[in-house]
Amino acid sequence: MTEETISGKGYGPDHVSDFGYGLHHVQLAIEPGGEDACRAFYVGVLGMIEIPKPPALATRGGLWVRADTVEIHLGVEKDFRPARKAHPGIHVADLDGLAARLTEHGVEVVWDDDFPGHRRFYAHDAMGNRLEFLQRELPA
Repeated sequence: MTEETISGKGYGPDHVSDFGYGLHHVQLAIEPGGEDACRAFYVGVLGMIEIPKPPALATRGGLWVRADTVEIHLGVEKDFRPARKAHPGIHVADLDGLAARLTEHGVEVVWDDDFPGHRRFYAHDAMGNRLEFLQRELPA
C-alpha cells in the first residue's frame, strides 16, 4: 500500500460518499435504574458531561453524555444484556493518561496490540458494555 492510499485513520483508503456521512452518536443499552452508575462512570471517571435529553425522550430514562467530538446515548433496555463484542471505538489523545485514570478507579484495562498503526485497549463501563479506546501511532 502506498502513502497515497493510506487513510487519515492510518489504514486503507479514504472515501467521500455522495451523502456526507458523519457519526452523530453511539447508543449503548443500560439496565433499568442504571443511570446513576453510568453517570458515575461516564461523567465521574471519563470526564464527560451529561447533556439534557429532549423532554419527549427523557421520560424513557437513560442519559446522554458528551465530550470533545464523542456523544454517547445510554438507553434503558428492559431485558438488558451488556454488549460484549459490539463496541464504540473512541479516539483518545492521551491513551496512557486515560488508562491510568481508569485503573485508579478500579476499571480493568486490557491492552491489545493487534491493530497495526494504533495503540489501544478495551475497558467495560458500569453496565459491562465493551468500550475500545485507541490512539494512532504516527510513523517515526
